[in-house]
Amino acid sequence: MKMLSFFVFPALLLCLLLSFSAPDGPGSTLSALFTEKAPAPLGPYSQAVKSGGQIFLSGQIGVLPESGKLIDGGIKNETRQALKNLAEVLKAAGCSETDVVKCTVYLGNMSDFSAFNEEYAAFFKDWKPARETIGVAALPAGASVEISALARIPR
Repeated sequence: MKMLSFFVFPALLLCLLLSFSAPDGPGSTLSALFTEKAPAPLGPYSQAVKSGGQIFLSGQIGVLPESGKLIDGGIKNETRQALKNLAEVLKAAGCSETDVVKCTVYLGNMSDFSAFNEEYAAFFKDWKPARETIGVAALPAGASVEISALARIPR
């Protein structure tokens, strides 16, 4: 029995390590991405992080990059601007909206769902990434919507 555990433990450890490594395998690097064409982060986080073959995009709100102020005009304008901000970060990573695998959406008011959906559908056109939409009590800077995404790096 002791001999069996001598072989099983290293094999289990190797499996565990491989399951936590980046998609490109052990030793893949992480790199933070930044573009001035999207708003600077409001806190201690990156606009996006590249890990292996994926890009993890932080949540974007409808802030104008040039002023750092939330766009006026309600949920449609905020959604459109948040998606433009995401598009700029995607572009800086060498990706586009068709590389987005999944979005997470936070809405400050679920009654805005329909108006949000119109802008979201116009942005993604025929592509429909996986998504969840969550109603929240408040968002940073008084925003009505925040959108984060996970994208693949095209080969």
